[in-house]
Amino acid sequence: MISYVLRGKTMKKYAFGVDIGGTTVKMGLFETDGTLCDIWEIKTRTGNGGSGILGDIAASISEKTEKNNLTASQIDGIGMGVPGPVGTDGTVFHCVNLGWDTFNVEQAMQTLTGFRTKAGNDANVAALGEMWMGGGKGYENLVMVTLGTGVGGGVILNGRILPGFNGAAGEIGHIHMRDDEPDACGCGNHGCLEQYASANGVARMARKYLKEHREKSILRQLDRDAITSKDVFDAAKDNDAVALEIVDDFGKTLGKALAQIACVVNPQAFVIGGGMAKAGDIVIEVVRKHFSEYAFHAVSGTQFALATLGNNAGIYGGVRMILDETENECCI
Repeated sequence: MISYVLRGKTMKKYAFGVDIGGTTVKMGLFETDGTLCDIWEIKTRTGNGGSGILGDIAASISEKTEKNNLTASQIDGIGMGVPGPVGTDGTVFHCVNLGWDTFNVEQAMQTLTGFRTKAGNDANVAALGEMWMGGGKGYENLVMVTLGTGVGGGVILNGRILPGFNGAAGEIGHIHMRDDEPDACGCGNHGCLEQYASANGVARMARKYLKEHREKSILRQLDRDAITSKDVFDAAKDNDAVALEIVDDFGKTLGKALAQIACVVNPQAFVIGGGMAKAGDIVIEVVRKHFSEYAFHAVSGTQFALATLGNNAGIYGGVRMILDETENECCI
């Protein structure tokens, strides 16, 4: 049997990474040195309380194991990212998008496959993937910020996920930022970070600005109700004054939030990912500018980087999580 070494500990050659989403489950077969051997997706069957999801994953892993002529002795385990809070013992707490209630997903998956399983919140697992093989490589203390439909986060301290008491650590999108916000966030509160720093938030701010002001703007050539965050950042890159003001407001709000987070966890770096990060350096520049204005001097040197693994971060993080679990067992 061929094996590899991580931090001085012997690992089996292969592991599976799994990222469970509300529409699809992404899976990868990896060598434990981080080499991606195969990647594929299956549909997430959320009907009947999501009762078939783990069975579908187990069947797909079994198929890939047989197809690649692998034996159980070559596989270190399965690492999974789950869209909801996950406790340190593998218990998931009400994954609404999957229809799951509370149960131990690690035990259930291990029973189905026979492979040791480790699970974590999907955003935290993605952060671990970026630390291992992505934009956070070289940093063992980082916070990943995911700018998509909402704002997600994952905290990595000393190379390990910080899950919190019940897996809810890193929910940075719901940090309260403004008292005067009349609109409700999806969580039910008002003035959450993701109302201003997500893709939906930036588009919402643009529509509101265009309605309340009369300045000329490239954005006025578009259907106001259909404006996207990409439209706003593209216009800002063309030096459109209105778009630049909206982007600056985005950067000020997110920069202020990250300055507060830096005072709590003191990361080496913030890794910015998600669909909105595709706008590139303009995102990093405007957030870093305002972070510097608000940051406590001891954390003002925190680095900023763009995520590089995209939608594959979760499967990379899943594998790293199972390798870390193996290392822990080796040390006992």
